[in-house]
Amino acid sequence: MKQEYFLNDDVIMKKPHACGTNLWTITRVGADIKIKCKECGREIMMDRLEFQKKLKKVIKNETKE
Repeated sequence: MKQEYFLNDDVIMKKPHACGTNLWTITRVGADIKIKCKECGREIMMDRLEFQKKLKKVIKNETKE
């Protein structure tokens, strides 16, 4: 199953963050993925394989053409 996600997409992760939300924004895409918590602003970086395992759903932003 190939997920498509891009810079500035909102994603829902399987487990919630310590602040209580599981909604994140992708801030860097490459060999590693960097995501930022929508509630508290904390940023974490993980490798692409780990990100794909923990990803639940991708919410596309409508700003793309």
